[in-house]
Amino acid sequence: VTLVESGGGLVQPGGSLRLSCAASGISVGSIAMGWYRQAPGKQRELVAELTRLGYKNYAGSVKGRFTISRDNAKNTVNLQMNSLKPEDTAVYYCYADGITRIYWGAGTQVTVSS
Repeated sequence: VTLVESGGGLVQPGGSLRLSCAASGISVGSIAMGWYRQAPGKQRELVAELTRLGYKNYAGSVKGRFTISRDNAKNTVNLQMNSLKPEDTAVYYCYADGITRIYWGAGTQVTVSS
């Protein structure tokens, strides 16, 4: 199983970014997947998750601004991030919950700064 994130970068406050997680070795429609983030000096925190049945859960700090989705045809899980704030600055990691183990991507840096 391999997860590869893309779409990170530098954006001004109030801007938008769209992260994508390309999966191989698994089907994104058959497994729970989501995004965590880790800011410098802080613990990794859950940002958004998408269950196998399609339920979506978000951290309170991103609810209403971020949207998680999946594209079964492209086998990707995406995170649309709007109204970005400096406190959203972190490395964002894609994960897949394989029940017996969690698979992780290498992460993509998101920096929100003017």
